[in-house]
Amino acid sequence: MKRKLGEQGALNILLIPLIISSVCFFGVLGFAAWAFYERNDYKNNVDQKIEAAVEVANEKLATEKDNEFLEREKFPLSEYQGPAQFGGIKVSYPKTWSSYILNEENAEYIFNPKFVSAANDSPHALKITVEGMSYDESITKYEGQVRDGLLKAVAYSLPKVPGVVGVKFDGQVEEGRVESVIVLPLRDKTITIASQASDRFKDFNNIILPDLTFSP
Repeated sequence: MKRKLGEQGALNILLIPLIISSVCFFGVLGFAAWAFYERNDYKNNVDQKIEAAVEVANEKLATEKDNEFLEREKFPLSEYQGPAQFGGIKVSYPKTWSSYILNEENAEYIFNPKFVSAANDSPHALKITVEGMSYDESITKYEGQVRDGLLKAVAYSLPKVPGVVGVKFDGQVEEGRVESVIVLPLRDKTITIASQASDRFKDFNNIILPDLTFSP
């Protein structure tokens, strides 16, 4: 004998597609309402939106042009050459920078955009020092920071003086100041080449170091 499907079962089977159809209907209705709102918002505010987009584009273009101008103004590079007894250091730097001999007897030279400050605690875009101590003694000054993870140390040679190998330190040399420092041996002395201004690291790595030379 076959059993007939009860009225309750038939109702349940018919109810499922009805629920699915309702969900789809309200979903389509919601999407249509959202699209209508977006269309009206764009229609009513199109002028303001275009004006805002143009303003952002113009500001971006002006910034790019300003940056390009500042980059072009750095060239042609200026040049400084130190005395022979300190290795005859020869450095090329942006012509928009100023140079200052901080201490001629110990060969301390500082360079900075526009003007330089002789204050010892002032950060400089470039500072070159010839110290009257051995390379090994100079390196020990950074051991603590390297050990504490404040400085990263890698072997380094200037591109134009490949025969002299020293160390490049990047990180926190002093508290609150990130620097890039290169320490190289010079006979019984040591050359330290540093950039103490993080916003000048690009110039330091792309302009200063590639052309810097000295007589070992």
